[in-house]
Amino acid sequence: MTDSEQTLDYLEQQIPSLSGAAVGVAYLQALASGQKVLVSGEGGLYQAFPDGTRTLVKPLEKPLSVPVGTKVRIP
Repeated sequence: MTDSEQTLDYLEQQIPSLSGAAVGVAYLQALASGQKVLVSGEGGLYQAFPDGTRTLVKPLEKPLSVPVGTKVRIP
């Protein structure tokens, strides 16, 4: 493997952590600007408000758990 391929592989491995950090920053920025944000967790879809309160919008079904690499068809 060439140096450029190794560099590209390394950079690609950083994508999940970088995207997670970007989502976290965007969430905080939205709340800081006074906007509401939709979040999922604890069995439901919630509307989060800048003051820290949350309102249940819709209960959600249990998340689907599949092994990495499995193809899932969603009807």
